[in-house]
Amino acid sequence: MQLLIKVVNRLPLTNWQNMSSMKPSTSASSCLLVKSLGQLVVLSSLCCLISGYSERDRVHDLMSRYPLIDGHNDLALQLRILHNNRLSQIDLHNVSKVATDITRLQAGHVQAQMFAVYVMCGAQEKDAVRLTLEQIDVVRRMCTEYQDFELVTSAQELKNSEMRRKIACLISIEGGHSIDSSLPALRMFYQLGVRSMALTHTCNTPWAESSSKLYSVYQRHNNSLTPFGKAVVEEMNRLGMIVDLSHTSWDTAWAVLKHSKAPVIFSHSSSHSVCNHSRNVPDWLLHELKKNRGLIMVNLHSKFISCRDEANIHLVADHFDHIKKVIGAESIGIGADFDGAVSFPRGLEDVSKYPALIQELLLRNWTENDLAHVLRRNFLRVFEEVERVRDTLIAKRPSEVQVPLEEVQNPCRMVLRPPDRRGLPSDRSPSSRAQQRPKGLLILALVLLLSSLLMMD
Repeated sequence: MQLLIKVVNRLPLTNWQNMSSMKPSTSASSCLLVKSLGQLVVLSSLCCLISGYSERDRVHDLMSRYPLIDGHNDLALQLRILHNNRLSQIDLHNVSKVATDITRLQAGHVQAQMFAVYVMCGAQEKDAVRLTLEQIDVVRRMCTEYQDFELVTSAQELKNSEMRRKIACLISIEGGHSIDSSLPALRMFYQLGVRSMALTHTCNTPWAESSSKLYSVYQRHNNSLTPFGKAVVEEMNRLGMIVDLSHTSWDTAWAVLKHSKAPVIFSHSSSHSVCNHSRNVPDWLLHELKKNRGLIMVNLHSKFISCRDEANIHLVADHFDHIKKVIGAESIGIGADFDGAVSFPRGLEDVSKYPALIQELLLRNWTENDLAHVLRRNFLRVFEEVERVRDTLIAKRPSEVQVPLEEVQNPCRMVLRPPDRRGLPSDRSPSSRAQQRPKGLLILALVLLLSSLLMMD
């Protein structure tokens, strides 16, 4: 700004008050007016130039002090699709055909990333648990084999990783079908480092309802969260695992918000009032989220921002503005959904572009305190409160609730009872097997005898 003042002082003085009284017919007056306007244009351009640099510097300083915790990223999915999880074939510092790598995470001031472990809904009644284990394996590998990453499993470890200048990795399961309606499976995933789970993806589970109608499985009426679904929420509260409501139906989300003892998150959802997509959150549900002290982490997918395939940063900022107006900046985060969605707003194409969004919000008079909350403080608060609830439930034993078999309807689910041993070849006694052999030999001998007689003829 001091530079700007010096430039202004060096400009030739003009009697601006007398310009209104200039006669248009006077050529000298016209020249003076043109000259003054030219100076004004130069000054205006200089102001914009200086202002642009200062805003970028301000964003850099702010995000250096409050680096981003992003709530949702599907890089692990792309590693399976593009490389069959063979990390030896790539360098995660620079990965083509994806929106995420270490170099761009650092450029975007991303200090912590929730990596989604996603298994397609088609695996629900098949090998979802095995596929989920394989995706957990690839996230654990990339976050332990690269020194820039650090796998974390607690709020304190997350804060410690910032002090060590590491990119913290949190593991989240995207879709409750990954646990195959098993609380023991949920607990084992927690032991492997999973700290969040979305109750559904684009399909219903036997115990919770999805916002999507893509699959027709486990359709129910007026039963968006079954008793077993409530048991899942209770066990996640007991473990200290964050309940994620992105992808759930509004009724399921409302039921969870009423039942959960701990704050919950929408890890990658936007405002339904700005874009009326079923994946976005309506205002009445935002108010319930506020009561729960939970968090909505705004998704950057174009379809959820503009309800079209194209969007821009200004429309993204509209979602932030609206949610802030409804429930305040203390309930907002960022969950971009990079590498999980197909199109992103212009200027926000990959993980290096987050500073552009923060700059837009600064231009809209968001305070640095507001943005510090959005960038990391809000998520840390939720994570810490989830852990505090866990600590209050430490005396509670692991739940032994089981899903009723009639609710699962899974042909691949084995019923633990002795098999019907009648008619099984392996169950024939040695004597019965011995009796079978001579019959076969007798038939063979008769065939050979018949063949020899025919040849003699």
